[in-house]
Amino acid sequence: MSTISDIFASMVFNDSVMRERLPKETYKALRKTMSEGKTLPGDIAGIVANAMKDWAIEKGATHFTHWFQPMTGITAEKHDSFISPVDDGHVIMEFSGKELVKGEPDASSFPSGGLRATFEARGYTAWDPTSYAFIREKTLCIPTVFCSFGGEALDKKTPLLKSIEAINKQATRIVRLFGVTNVKQVNVTVGAEQEYFLIDNEVYKQRRDLIFTGRTLFGNRPPKAQELDDHYFGSIKPRVKDYMDTLNEELWKLGILAKTEHNEAAPAQHELAPIFTDTNKATDHNQITMDVMKKVAQSKGLVCLLHEKPFSSVAGSGKHNNWSLCTDTGVNLLEPGSSPFENAQFLLFLCAVIKAVDLNQDLLRISVATPGNDHRLGAAEAPPAIISMFLGTELTDILTAIETGKTYDGAKSSYMEIGVHTLPNFPKDNTDRNRTSPFAFTGNKFEFRMPGSSLSISGPNIILNTIVADVLMEFADKLERTKDAEDFKAELNDIIKTTIKKHKRIIFNGNGYTQEWRDEAKKRGLLDLPSTPDALSHYTDKKNIELFARHNIFTAAEVHSRKEILLENYCKVITIEAATMVEMAQKDILPAALRYTKELCNMINAKDSCKIELPCRAEQTLATQLATLSDELHDAIIRLECKLKEASVIIAIDKKAEFLRDQVKEHMAILREKADNIELLIPCNCYPYPDYGTLLFSV
Repeated sequence: MSTISDIFASMVFNDSVMRERLPKETYKALRKTMSEGKTLPGDIAGIVANAMKDWAIEKGATHFTHWFQPMTGITAEKHDSFISPVDDGHVIMEFSGKELVKGEPDASSFPSGGLRATFEARGYTAWDPTSYAFIREKTLCIPTVFCSFGGEALDKKTPLLKSIEAINKQATRIVRLFGVTNVKQVNVTVGAEQEYFLIDNEVYKQRRDLIFTGRTLFGNRPPKAQELDDHYFGSIKPRVKDYMDTLNEELWKLGILAKTEHNEAAPAQHELAPIFTDTNKATDHNQITMDVMKKVAQSKGLVCLLHEKPFSSVAGSGKHNNWSLCTDTGVNLLEPGSSPFENAQFLLFLCAVIKAVDLNQDLLRISVATPGNDHRLGAAEAPPAIISMFLGTELTDILTAIETGKTYDGAKSSYMEIGVHTLPNFPKDNTDRNRTSPFAFTGNKFEFRMPGSSLSISGPNIILNTIVADVLMEFADKLERTKDAEDFKAELNDIIKTTIKKHKRIIFNGNGYTQEWRDEAKKRGLLDLPSTPDALSHYTDKKNIELFARHNIFTAAEVHSRKEILLENYCKVITIEAATMVEMAQKDILPAALRYTKELCNMINAKDSCKIELPCRAEQTLATQLATLSDELHDAIIRLECKLKEASVIIAIDKKAEFLRDQVKEHMAILREKADNIELLIPCNCYPYPDYGTLLFSV
């Protein structure tokens, strides 16, 4: 029987495989390319490609693909076989260095946000050697970036790699200012916790809303949901455990560090969490994970739902993005230390994050803005749409002491003076966790809790890396101008104190679910952007375009294109949901209500014709209620159809998004209310769809 050690990364062309299969000089050249980000020479690429092909064929692969991440939020691939014909009518297996390094998929059908016309079809994929190739379903998958003929980024990986370079450059400058010369680079590490729902495939197939939109557009809360807290961390059902076991095995084969599994808060909801790894690999791994989760579910007669809010009456699903900074020598820059040197450095990086988050609340909100996540943010199981930071009582008190120069009760010395006295030792987990905080410090990392479960984590990490890099650059510029050690210490003290004073409004350690916090946030001047259109209206603000340009993340055209793509996606999703509601209500729910009303009327008439002297109060009451609701449902269908027609003729994409948010969604809610009231009055065997109880407790 194979052990985890035997199967782990068995389908990955990783460093150990390359070291074993490549000539020593080729391996060194490839490693240099990976560490320095330079183009691999053609002759070296050919040797790597041949070794990769031989390894893949030995593993059963017949095809290869450039695996990329267009701005659809999912991955894309075009498969080519290794076969090449020879003169005698046979074939040989070939894979060239050119095929490894560069591909040319059709780019016309991918979102570009106006960067290119539909008839301009040429696009390029280019190998990303910093993320290992892997085999899935007999196909060698080569991680790549994706760009247009003109060089514009059409994917999520390219700007992510640029943001990683930006923060590495600026963080390394800061570390070296503290006299650490052996650090060659600073890595951003990420661990993405993935929440999801599992339901039975047979009931899924009976719900057109789930099939078309990923969420239920109709349905009432079941008599029992998550009130008893008996599902969270509860015993895992055998069918779910079988799914998790297979999922783990498939992920381990792909080198994905699947670590934790458990039941989540809602019935049928679960979570998978990996061990931290560098951001580029973590992002690739999360994209693979979501795909594998769905396919394993299919093989088990299940469906994996990754929508942020598939069921309106229970907790939704998020994807907590745990973000940290580590040197290549193994030092976590967000971990408090025990020496003045360590703590001064820690506080500077902490202040950089505080300032970055406060100055860029809009961008962080934009990074998680999707129509699905709009249903989740601000609900009782997710952080509010208002950005704030949780630091915990002790660390907040330390920052207050530094700002004011007053004593801190936990300190051995009388006053907090950076670089002279040691900050008090406190354990890594020095505070309670705050589940209501969008951005919480949890000992040696920040947990960004706002991303939705279906989201690619590239977006949030592009923003996090870029905004922190920008502040670190500002800090490094100031500190590099100092003349001597005393001048450096004075400037360092001033940076930290000034940052705390100017940006402490973003720190909030209380309950983010309350109305009191919303009122307080408004007083502090924090942004409240409850919907995707609200957030996206800030994407092309001057400060944001200048920020991305400073660090070569996006051109102005690329920022505008991404705003356009996100708005288009919002409009398409809401339109599909509304059209699905109209179809379901018109074709299924209304006829079911009318049929049952007729059945009730027949009962009443039968009693009358038989001159049965029994009251028909139940039948009459139900029939009257259903008749009234049926008329109201019919009217709601017509009104929603009218609103969809109005939306269809709006040309400006931002205006269309606002119309859909303000008017179409309002009429969707009215239609749902009418239909859900009808569901409460009709027997299960007369209603056209499985109810919430069946959906949530089917596995």
